[in-house]
Amino acid sequence: MASTLDHLSDPVIGGGEKLSLSLWLQLMKCTKEIEAGVGSRLRKTHNQSLARFDVLSQLHRFGGDWASVGEIAARVMASSGNITGLVDRMVAEDLIERRASPDDRRSFQLRMTAPGRKLFDDMTRVEILRIQSERKRVAFERAKQAGWYKGKLDHINADKLDDPEEWQKIPIVDKDVLRKLDHKTFMEQFCIAPRKDIAEYWRSGGTTGTPVFYPRTFRDVDYGMVTWHRSFPAMGIHPGDSCHISFPLGIHPAGQIWARSAHQVGVGMNWVGAGNSVPSAAQLALIQSLEPTVLISMPSFALHLSNLAAEQGIDLTQSSVSKIICSAEPLSDAKREKLARTWGAEVFNVFGMSEAGLMGSEAAAHDGIHIWSDMFFLEVVDPETGEMLPPGSEGHLCQTPLWTNHATPFLRWNAGDIVTLVEQGESDGVFAELFPMIRHANRTTGFFKIRGVNINHAEFEDFVFSIPPVNDFQAVLVTDDNDLETLNVRIEVRRGEDAGAIAADMAERIKAIFEMSARIDVLEIGTLARLFESSIKAPRFVDERK
Repeated sequence: MASTLDHLSDPVIGGGEKLSLSLWLQLMKCTKEIEAGVGSRLRKTHNQSLARFDVLSQLHRFGGDWASVGEIAARVMASSGNITGLVDRMVAEDLIERRASPDDRRSFQLRMTAPGRKLFDDMTRVEILRIQSERKRVAFERAKQAGWYKGKLDHINADKLDDPEEWQKIPIVDKDVLRKLDHKTFMEQFCIAPRKDIAEYWRSGGTTGTPVFYPRTFRDVDYGMVTWHRSFPAMGIHPGDSCHISFPLGIHPAGQIWARSAHQVGVGMNWVGAGNSVPSAAQLALIQSLEPTVLISMPSFALHLSNLAAEQGIDLTQSSVSKIICSAEPLSDAKREKLARTWGAEVFNVFGMSEAGLMGSEAAAHDGIHIWSDMFFLEVVDPETGEMLPPGSEGHLCQTPLWTNHATPFLRWNAGDIVTLVEQGESDGVFAELFPMIRHANRTTGFFKIRGVNINHAEFEDFVFSIPPVNDFQAVLVTDDNDLETLNVRIEVRRGEDAGAIAADMAERIKAIFEMSARIDVLEIGTLARLFESSIKAPRFVDERK
């Protein structure tokens, strides 16, 4: 019986090449050893066999739906007759329930009970912790090969990495470290892979600082793809769906990887690109003619398309798009609400970093972003001390890639995200019950300070998008002719509205709410879209002060 833990222990799905007999025999030997090890751990920890875990695992994929005995038998590579006795015992122990098929009374259907689901979750969580433990050691040993870590890890006991006190001795790395390095120096200090193994470079998508180009080996890309295609079923996107992708198809690989991973899970993909490659009006026409069910886009561009549609008299709530996947920039509550209202679609948020990959996604409950914790080790740390904080505490997110580290093995990478880590939310489903969540993700750089006043980007964005006549905006910090710092808010206003009155009202409200004066400039509709569409992240907040 095949192990269903393979996707956790080694998530790479191999190609379909015909192997030589010798290699095949070696793989068979490895498989038997893996199954024996997994089976031994399940018996010792939970008093359960690998065969039982296989059955529960496959039933878990159906959620709360019924599955035929034949379907389950085929998935675990056994005959219906061979698993009959196993099913009988699991029914007797209230791990699964059985009923006659409503379509064929001679056949039976199965589904997990509540005790069976709890047992499966417990077993899987234990296995995820084991994977984390093993892969932390691998990540640590790879990091020791990098020049930057030379001498910085010698005092750490590699056999005690699961001890928080020992793990916290590892220095935290942030972008300030990298921004001081040119590309050649960065490669010398952090890259451990030979040039022949580099498949591609992932450019950091930030709007500040010097961009960093992260090398990725062929194995990194394979492992990284898993993080992307996991997100589709987590968001309820399945074979039969088709996606319209509006990410730039340039050196940042997000667009290409979304497309490639969609194909792996049988989801169709329209490779469109951003508005700088396919004009926005043409994108609307493609959505109307090709009828995709999912839009994958930066939230800013999705908003721009909805504004353009309104200008053209197109009702997007009647379009084929039922789900929107937002990535690459923060998704505020007001922006999410506006997208859901103007598109008539369910809006999902995902979370990733160029330094790691796509780390997780929302599920049906939209109560946080589930992080693939078998692929990344996460910790929330105190911003001052770097000390690990317990679940529920707010702090800086540090992540360690457990698989995508063949080129740049970062340990405890801090990209400036302020989060709360939640062990279990309200979502259910194949992935949502197994993986912890992060909530309230904001960037530490998501603030601007002007004349002693700190303004949170997310709060300011929520304020602007809560004003219905305002289609879009950009906030720019400038120094005026008198060397005074000034906030210049550039807005686009829905056609037919009194732009002057809206600008005056906004200026008064900014002064009352944020205790600062602002200059409001009204732009021609479409100006900001042309500015944003060529960027992987919309430069909505810009500091142009001298």
